[in-house]
Formats: sequence, structure tokens, C-alpha cells
Amino acid sequence: MKKIFIGITLLFFYSTCFGQKTPVEYVNPFIGTSNFGTTNPGPIAVRGMANVSPFNVAGPQNLPLEKDSRWLSTPYIKENKFLTGFSHVNLSGVGCPELGVILAMPTTGEIETDHLKYGTSYSNEVSKVGYYTNTLDKYNIKVEATASTRTGISKYSFPEGTANILLNLGLGLTNEQGAQVKVVSPTEIEGIRSVGSFCYYKPEEAYPVYFVARFSKPASTFGVWKKPAHYQGTEAQWMGYNGKTRFMKEYTKEVVGDSIGAYMRYNFATPTQVEMKVGISYVSIENARENLEKETAEKSFDQVLAATKSEWDQYLSRIEVEGGSDTEKTIFYTALYHTLIHPNTLNDINGEYPKMRTRKTLKTEGTRYTVFSLWDTYRNLHQLMSLVYPKQQSNMVKSMLQIYDESGWLPKWELNATETTTMVGDPAGIIISDTYQRGIRDFNVEKAYEAMLKSADQLEANPLRPGIQDYIEKGYLTTKTTNSGSVSTTQEYNITDFAIAQLAKELGKKEDHKRFTKRSLSYRKLFDKEFNLLRPKNHDGSWLTPYNPESGANFEKNLGFIEGNAWQYTFMVPHDIKGLMKLMGGAKSFTNRLQDVFDKNQFDMANEPDIAYPYLFNYVKGQEWRTQQKVSELLKQYFKNTPDGLPGNDDTGTMSAWAVFSMMGIYPVSPSNPIYALTAPKFDKITIHLDTSYYPKDKVTITSKALKKNEKLSRISIDGKKHNSFFISHKDLIEADTLEFIHE
Repeated sequence: MKKIFIGITLLFFYSTCFGQKTPVEYVNPFIGTSNFGTTNPGPIAVRGMANVSPFNVAGPQNLPLEKDSRWLSTPYIKENKFLTGFSHVNLSGVGCPELGVILAMPTTGEIETDHLKYGTSYSNEVSKVGYYTNTLDKYNIKVEATASTRTGISKYSFPEGTANILLNLGLGLTNEQGAQVKVVSPTEIEGIRSVGSFCYYKPEEAYPVYFVARFSKPASTFGVWKKPAHYQGTEAQWMGYNGKTRFMKEYTKEVVGDSIGAYMRYNFATPTQVEMKVGISYVSIENARENLEKETAEKSFDQVLAATKSEWDQYLSRIEVEGGSDTEKTIFYTALYHTLIHPNTLNDINGEYPKMRTRKTLKTEGTRYTVFSLWDTYRNLHQLMSLVYPKQQSNMVKSMLQIYDESGWLPKWELNATETTTMVGDPAGIIISDTYQRGIRDFNVEKAYEAMLKSADQLEANPLRPGIQDYIEKGYLTTKTTNSGSVSTTQEYNITDFAIAQLAKELGKKEDHKRFTKRSLSYRKLFDKEFNLLRPKNHDGSWLTPYNPESGANFEKNLGFIEGNAWQYTFMVPHDIKGLMKLMGGAKSFTNRLQDVFDKNQFDMANEPDIAYPYLFNYVKGQEWRTQQKVSELLKQYFKNTPDGLPGNDDTGTMSAWAVFSMMGIYPVSPSNPIYALTAPKFDKITIHLDTSYYPKDKVTITSKALKKNEKLSRISIDGKKHNSFFISHKDLIEADTLEFIHE
């Protein structure tokens, strides 16, 4: 009762502060559903396991899945208008296909199991935090959806007549198809769906997702299908209920295989609503049922929606903004919303979750998080979590250490207790070191340090640092070490080594600090003064020739760089900007070359390596105005209150985190170096409510006073005292009452 009262009090407080409009009311879940943003508008709880998304990427009127692989990684694209169901487990803002399974579809009339035939156009589409609705045109069925952490809830408003609810286990985004389904009773279906082919196809590493679907009204008949089998012998007739015993003419058999499904069939004399709850688990059907029952069994659709919306409001209200336009608030709060989706919950309500590799059942006391897209998120998302949601960040680090205990290695790109080894580098150590330096220390730092050293030093069978022997012996990877990304992978190893050096310093390990600091600067051996850019080297130490520093953009394969080129990577040495400046011939040459990235259209806002570039002008005295100008331009150009309002793939919230920080006027420009570069905020007042379990104060306020309508800052002060820098340390920020920007 006390918890509910506190939640209502907070909701009232923030309603008052925001002029009766709370943060959830500013969120537009359609942002990012076009332009390859790969978000979806379906409801999800904060870091939820279940996500009920409209599925519209497979149909004759849409872009077919096989035509363009970039569409494969999302269940929903705003432009598409042919819907084939509602998936219950999905990923948000990723670049590879996976999940998008356990599809439910309400229909009327005869049973049809081909999604291309039962699919339909839709209208009256609305999406809000925790809620989605549309009308299926072919059937005149209103669909509404919400979700708790591990359960998706749908409400179908059927017209009178024959009605069906299909559960299609053959359709989805994953390359795997194997499944099994069983109709337990006229009100319950249980099953398993095989998934596990993210960014690659390894059938031996497929894993199950379990579900239990429960219906508010008993079906008159029900059954299963398996293409191309007919339905004879697989349908059961509901005969009635005498208060003690359920009577059926024939009990449905369980079906196993590909392209299978189950259905519930009704005959309504009047328009009727049916609620369906789908509990999810990665451990067992029993746990899926327990998740459903403990989270939602005693709650109606509206009660679940209210609880989920309230939870979102409490999390989003941790940052309170005043001033600015409604559009800017929508962009801001939608971005913050996207950062609270992944990493998401893996463990069931009883604490159980699958162990890495073996999938043996283990148990956690805190939250075991999953979906660690660390090549993306180490750059800004985890710094945002540390600042605003430190308890979550602490549990994320603990989850990484659980992964280390279970698999022997820290994660790189972990998904549902499977290491996909997607992308390059050794990013987990960067996050752990950064988190510790920001004052979040309630985890086993010695174990973390041990794990970081293992990946940094083990020469054989090292999944996190392929080519490590060349890296240690030469200081860099060569064109022979790897067939792509030799320079950019070297840079990633450098950044992690810098992170290890910083943590070693904190822990008093002087020799390690010295050793890893030296290792972190080895990118300098790849700097070519001829181009004033980085350049790949061959195994004998000669430069790669011929060489075009522009090749590699737009995901073109490149010996030197992963998903980018020399322009988009050369300045990605955030721990050694002063050193790079010296290599380039001084501050003026550095500024000119950095400006060239933008003037020559080589800056890629949609890709991680160069997203900190706009803030690097702050390192040159007198050039800080360029940061302010460029950040403002990029926010206006790429972040909008429209479906294409992200610059591209959201990368599990990384692009959204860039927008959140940039609109607040602070940016964590150097991972594992707890500082923020400063720029002009987009709001008059920003209040960050701090967690006093980790920080000395309960809030810090950022104000922005415009003497004239101009983005150029003339003065920065901390608690009324002039601040003579365009950077602020994390420690100074969280200990301040007010960070004030004055621009004219």
C-alpha cells in the first residue's frame, strides 16, 4: 500500500510540475519506426521481456523480408500497411534479424492459417507508452495491447459471428522455425518457439522461448495446424462446464515442427471482447505460466496498462525539463524512453534464468539483464544509466560478471544467454571501469578486473580480442591479421586498454596502469602524415597501397575499418585527443581536419565511431562555438517528432542517448574518463533527480539563460561561480546544485 501511495504522490507531483502533462504523454513511440530506426510502437514495460508489437514486414503489399535485409531486424515499419499479427518478443533498435515471434492474430469467418491470406490492412492506429491499438479492416476487429514485464496482454473487440484467435509459430524474424504447441484447455495454449540466429546462422546454438497464452473466454472449438496437414483429428469441441469438470468431445493433440500453430474459435451472438495474456520465459513453460499468473492473473487489461504507464512515468520523470517546445519535449522523452528498453530483463519472476551456453537453470537475486549491444552502448548509454539510473547500471555490471562466471568471458554482444560475438573490440571492460569511476561500486571489482585482464592478455582462443598477438607484439592489427577492420579494431582495443589503465590506477595497481596506458596509445603507429588520417599497415610494417581513405563508408568492406572509413574513425581516440592533436601538427591543423569531416560529408550520424566528433572542438580553446553550432544542427536535422525521427538504427538506445545528453547540454565524450563536454542545452531548466543511495545529493539542476536568440555560450557557472572550461567532471556535476549556461 505504501509503494502505491508513493507512486501516486510522485505522479501528482510531476503532473503539477509539467502543467498537468506528465512525461509519458510526451512520448511518441512511432519515432524510429521508419528510416531503418528499427524501433517498434508496441507496448513494453520498463526493460520488459514481453513486447506486443504489430507485425507488418511480411506481406504482398509490403517490402518482402527477403528483398532488403535491412528490414529484417524489426517487426514493424511505419510505411507498411499489411499486418499479419502481433509478435510478443522483439528487439528494439538492432541491425540484425532475431525474435519477432509468437504471433497472435484475431480473425473472423473460416479458419485460414496462411498469413498472406489472413493478413489485412489496418486503420485507426494509435500508440502511447504502454498501449497500442488499431482496427483490422478485413475483420472490423479493434485490437488493443499492453504489457507487464514478462506478459503481453491483448484485448480483441470482435463483431458478432464466428471469431478466431490464431497463434502462428511459423512466422517471425529469426531464421529458426522449430516449435511445439499444445492446447491445454479451452482457455489456455502453451508452447515453445526456437530462436537464436542473430546476425548469423548456427542451428546448433538455437535456444527456446517458452510461452503460455490464456484467454478470458473459453473457446467453443480449438485446434492446431501443421502445414501441409489438414485439420481432421486435431480439433476439439467444447461441450460445457458443470462447475467441476470440463467436457470436450476430443482433446487436441500436441504438434511439433515448422510452420505450426494453434487456434481458439468462438461464435458470438453479440459483439464481444476477449482478453489474451501471453506469459514469456526463457527457462520453462511452468515459469511462463508463473510469470503470467503473478504479474497479471488478478488484473484486468486496464489495470495492467495503468501500472505499466505509472512505472514509465516514474522512470521518465527522473529527468524533469522546463521550457522548450512541446516538440522538443517529445523528442527528448521519446529518446529517454528508448534508452529504457535495452538491456532488458532475462530472469523470470522467481529469479530463474538460463545459464550461458548450457542453458542450465540458474537463479539471481537482482535483475539479470540481457541484450548487451556493447560496441554501441559503451559510448554513451551506460553513462546515462550511471547518472540517472545507477541501480540499474549496477545490476547491468553484475549481469556482465554473471556472464563471466558462466562462460569464462565478459560479454561482447550477448542476447538471451547466448554470445553472438557480433562486432569487434572488447567493450565490457570500458563500461565496468567507467561505472566504477562514476562512484557505482557495489559490485565485485576484483573479479571484474580479473575478467578484464583475461581478455586483454590471453593470446590463444580469445573470442573478445582476435589478433591479440599481433596487437601486443606490433601494437596494431595488420591487413594479414584480419580481412577487415585492422585499424578500427586496434582503436577499440586501445580504448579498452585505457579503461583498464584507469581502473588499475583506482585500485592501486601501478605497474598495470603503466603497462596499459602505453598499450592504449599504439594507434599512433597507424597515423599517416601524408593523409593526416589513420591508415592500415601490412604485416611487414609497410602502408597498405593503394589507399583511399574514403572507402569503407556505407558498410562497404574495408581492410582498415569496420562499418566506416578513415574519416569516420581517425578521431575515435577519445582518451588521447591531445596526442592526436600533436600528431596532426597542432590545434589549428586538428581543428581544420575535424571540420573537414563535416565539410566533406564524411560524418555519419547514424554510426557510432564518429558520434562524439561534434564535441571534440571543445578541446581547442576558442573553437567551442563549433561544438555548440554542430550539435544544434545535428539535433535539428536528425532527431524529429516523426517516424523517421532517428538518424538510422537506434542501436538499442545509443542514438537516443546521444539526443538525451545533447539536449541537456552535457555529453560523456571520453568513455572510462568521467567527464562531460558542454554545449548549449535545449531547455531553460533541466532537473536530474539523483539516487541518494549512490550520490550525495538528490538532484542537480541545469539552467540555460538566453540573453539573445543565439546558441553561442558566453559564460558557464557552477553554483554561481564562473567555470573556466567547456568540460565538467562527473564528480563536480553530481555535487553541484546548479550548472548554469548563459548564451548571447
